[in-house]
Amino acid sequence: MKRRHFIKTVMNSAAAMSTVGISQKVLGANDRVNLALIGCGGRGGLLVRGFIDDGAHISYVCDVNNNRMGEMASLITELQGSAPRQVKDFQKALDDKDVDAVIVATPNHWHALPTIRSVQAGKDVYLEKPSSLTIREGRLMIEAANKYNRIIQVGAQNRSAPYVHAAKEYVQGGKLGDIHRVKVFGMQPKLSFNQNGNPFYLGNPAPVPDYLDWDRWLGGAPARPFYPSILDQYAWIAFWDFSAGNLDDAVHQLDIALNILGEPVPLSVVTAGGKFHYKGDDSQTPDTQVTTYEFDDFIMSLDLASNTRYMQKSTSTIRRNDKFPYWTQNSTRIEFYGTKELMIVGRMGGGWLTMTSGGRVVEKMYGRVPDDAHRQNFLECIKSRKRPAGDIEIFNNSMNVGHMSNISYRVGNRKLYYDSSKECFINDPEANALLKFDYREKYKVPESV
Repeated sequence: MKRRHFIKTVMNSAAAMSTVGISQKVLGANDRVNLALIGCGGRGGLLVRGFIDDGAHISYVCDVNNNRMGEMASLITELQGSAPRQVKDFQKALDDKDVDAVIVATPNHWHALPTIRSVQAGKDVYLEKPSSLTIREGRLMIEAANKYNRIIQVGAQNRSAPYVHAAKEYVQGGKLGDIHRVKVFGMQPKLSFNQNGNPFYLGNPAPVPDYLDWDRWLGGAPARPFYPSILDQYAWIAFWDFSAGNLDDAVHQLDIALNILGEPVPLSVVTAGGKFHYKGDDSQTPDTQVTTYEFDDFIMSLDLASNTRYMQKSTSTIRRNDKFPYWTQNSTRIEFYGTKELMIVGRMGGGWLTMTSGGRVVEKMYGRVPDDAHRQNFLECIKSRKRPAGDIEIFNNSMNVGHMSNISYRVGNRKLYYDSSKECFINDPEANALLKFDYREKYKVPESV
């Protein structure tokens, strides 16, 4: 690969931050980090278990679902020996000066607002992926982090994986030769809202249960009746108002690819896709989606599906041992086609190998799941004030590349040309209208931070 279009301002900024650190509040080496959890679902539970094991203390749990919040508080009390405060309005946690940082583990549409408010309140943030619902949200979070000198670590755990760092060094060292073709896969057996491969139907609206603040759950999204099915098995991923669709999961693979390649930015994007398998159900997001990105001197494709039952993510056994996936049916792999060698990389501990003619393996490295390292990196950066591994400003390019795929699909699978300096599409008002979200006033993400 002879030429690349780099995000120069981002990388220069990252280098500067790692040298001088991030100013303001610095914890002592032995100080315990006090965290507030916003979003008490399954991912929030996994994160607090890990952070408690790492020595952090959970001071608050925040959720619009009182039942979930109570269950999470009970779990945390059992794990750490003291009860966190339970608050529906996360602002109460942000007003507590003893809270050092916030975990945002909500549905996608509730990522930007609590993150921005947290950094404005002087808190660092561990933000689950996808980091934003729109391209504009990502830029606002970066601006807030820089303005208030706060850390935002995105849950892009592969940024903390030594085997991914080694793969990047291998590629950047030229061992694959020139790379002109990259393939990124997210070929799922099923998405959460298509359990057992069934179509998704909303069903009938119902009275809002006493334990749920439905208006607050909707947040900035348009008001709509309460459908219990939307909350079942992350079914909100089926709707553009709440999610990035297939990118909710596949952004991990995109991030690995772009990290290894040196953070290039696409010049254009075009998506082909549709609801081919789940025709006529109530979901909005496509079940099949293939995107082609043009860069300066290579092409990258993103292949997504939610109906390939024979595909499989790397198992826990693979992620925690010296084992490789069966690559052909690994649903979350990345392939780099060089002029000398082919590299296949698996996410979340899947490892990597390179091959040449006749299937001969040239080099290989097993991996380990990087969740622990990523959490610990965040806690260390809270104390050291250094730039974290999954810093929002660096990860944001990967998120934007994913948004570009969805926007192309939503404007009729049209080819779009991207102006990276302005973070918009060239001469395409319809596509540019999807760069930001039309929030309800009560839950509006501010245009200026």
